Amino acid sequence: MIEPFILAKILTLTTISFVIAFLWTPLLTHYLYKYRMGKTLRSVAQAPIFNRLHGKKAGTPTMGGVLIWLTVLVIALVFLGLSVLFPGSYVGNLSFLTRGQTLLPLGALVASGLVGLADDFFNVRKIGKNGGGIDIRHRLILYTLIAIVGAWWFYFKLDWDMLHVPFLGVVNIGWWYVPLFILVIVGTSFSVNQTDGLDGLAGGTLVSAFGAFAVISILQERYELAAFCGVIMGALLAFLWFNIYPARFFMGDTGAMSLGVTLGIVAMLTNSALFLPVIGLVFVIEAFSTITQMISKKFFGRKVFKIAPIHHHFEAMNWPEPKVVMRFWVVSWVAAALGIALVLLDMSVAM
Repeated sequence: MIEPFILAKILTLTTISFVIAFLWTPLLTHYLYKYRMGKTLRSVAQAPIFNRLHGKKAGTPTMGGVLIWLTVLVIALVFLGLSVLFPGSYVGNLSFLTRGQTLLPLGALVASGLVGLADDFFNVRKIGKNGGGIDIRHRLILYTLIAIVGAWWFYFKLDWDMLHVPFLGVVNIGWWYVPLFILVIVGTSFSVNQTDGLDGLAGGTLVSAFGAFAVISILQERYELAAFCGVIMGALLAFLWFNIYPARFFMGDTGAMSLGVTLGIVAMLTNSALFLPVIGLVFVIEAFSTITQMISKKFFGRKVFKIAPIHHHFEAMNWPEPKVVMRFWVVSWVAAALGIALVLLDMSVAM
């Protein structure tokens, strides 16, 4: 049975994260508006349907994802310091930064957040292709470079080359672990990035996903990793408070990229990568709709959806934006619950 202190620690850190992120959001939004860090939309000629649906949002500040990863970083460092100053105390025991469980995902969260921040800045200043920041091809390259670093860490530093296949057990796949790791990280990053298109959509679905992996981490007795997921959830909930329609600011690539990369790494750390498509079902659907649209337009000269990703397709069918978001949230909750249920069934088979 899990110790009450462990649950108290995870819930306390989640609450602290929410409160801290909530309190400094006005300061962040003040500077985003002051320095006019507003998102640049594609031209009407490039994206007529998108501009009809979201033209009124032009100028809304982006870079809101800084709120999430910077809050997580500060909390991790502060409680690490407190654990040194007050060892054995309740406050000192709240530290969750360890080499084996949380150092890599925290480093990836911050590093990819900085890369995404640069992309958001390029978008605001109209730098890059068509003034829209880093294009999708170069984003995929950046995702891949970050994933390569993570794969190197797992394979060469942690000597990790095992893949858990649900209901069958662990399979040693050798060097194939490296391309698998890269595929998972790039795929998750791309999928989360595609989901970030409506007020509250990415934030709400990410809360469900990280919540599911917090539970999985607890089941695996990876309590520091569970606490890390809880801290991300707390910051995400604070972000959602201000991002729910009509959004005060947007997550931007600095949030979507960093959280997508981190979610993929957490899935690999828990050896639950094959459960990720279920837990992150909304992300899979979003990515699939974009890829299907691109292939159909390139090879058949026609669209499958009015506009991709699919959340915009529903908007184009005259669904109000909050309705699309809330229904996608519901799907994400059910998918997260199903993913946890499958993990529990898999564990029962292994016992």
